[in-house]
Amino acid sequence: MLTAADFIPNKYTSTIENGNFEWSAPSNIALVKYWGKKENQIPANPSVSFTLNNCKTITKLAFSKKGASTPPSGANGFSFDLLFEGKPKEDFKPKIQKFLERVEVYLPFLKDYHFTIDTQNTFPHSSGIASSASGMAALAMNFMSLEKLLNPEMTDDYFYQKASFLARLGSGSACRSVKGNVVVWGNQANIEGSTDLFGVEFPYTIHENFKNYQDTILLVDKGEKQVSSTVGHDLMHNHPYAERRFAQAHENLDKLIAIFESGNLDEFIKVVESEALTLHAMMMTSMPYFILMKPNTLHIINAIWKFRNETQIPVCFTLDAGANVHVLYPENVATKVLEFIQDELVVFCQNSQYICDKIGSGAIAL
Repeated sequence: MLTAADFIPNKYTSTIENGNFEWSAPSNIALVKYWGKKENQIPANPSVSFTLNNCKTITKLAFSKKGASTPPSGANGFSFDLLFEGKPKEDFKPKIQKFLERVEVYLPFLKDYHFTIDTQNTFPHSSGIASSASGMAALAMNFMSLEKLLNPEMTDDYFYQKASFLARLGSGSACRSVKGNVVVWGNQANIEGSTDLFGVEFPYTIHENFKNYQDTILLVDKGEKQVSSTVGHDLMHNHPYAERRFAQAHENLDKLIAIFESGNLDEFIKVVESEALTLHAMMMTSMPYFILMKPNTLHIINAIWKFRNETQIPVCFTLDAGANVHVLYPENVATKVLEFIQDELVVFCQNSQYICDKIGSGAIAL
């Protein structure tokens, strides 16, 4: 079993002066949620997600070896410029700085280069879709591309495992954005190869029902959350229901193994919606307690339940740590579900905005 120490490299066998890479990495939506973490971004419970396709971050990394003409290094000797959509973005820099500090032991070349990080999202910035997952995954892929030049013997398996490991140190769920389709993060006894250190592709049978699954994201509230995910995770430490919740996540992940094999959409809906509501129940029962759902979130949930009950169409919802609603459904009912969304749900979206997405294949070199 790999440990964190296995990602600390020996001496590099090659050198390079300058160059650039470009990667895209998608966001993802958890079906079994992780909420609560231990030291070093280790999850308190395992999770499983659908990798998305259209909602992604595209990041270009230019690098040049430091020399006499290099700009002065920033704090702790790291030297980088950060551009968002081609323009300097100073308020993103502290998060990148913290990420570099966390991963330096695993990427010891970082202080040898000046980096220009140029990043953009395919979805509206601050739209309430977690861009930290896609952003940190895209950055990790770029850094691993540079390390592969310094260590050409690196295997593809190691490359992707370490990229996911590094992404996790920037944003926990980012480790699920490196690979595609269905990704598991966290130790789960019944899932071979699962680990707390990085995300792994779900290793068992996935029924045709779940191929090309659709996710339409209803943008209920695009404002900044009043409680950050980091604070929310921390509140699980003394939470009265934490231990039972962690056990429930393991149980639900076990259920999904059988559901993915059988294609049972009714059971899939029960697990996914229960997980979404449990996540928000944990927020409402922490101390201090908080609510991230908005009135329109509840209007949408009730409308989905009514529509499903009347039509027997297997559409369901899930939620991240926010007010927006992910509407999940098989591809073969897409026309009817999109009509329903346009006729009945768009009215509950901020500025009538929603994004059509589907299962995707993970990070891609551009």
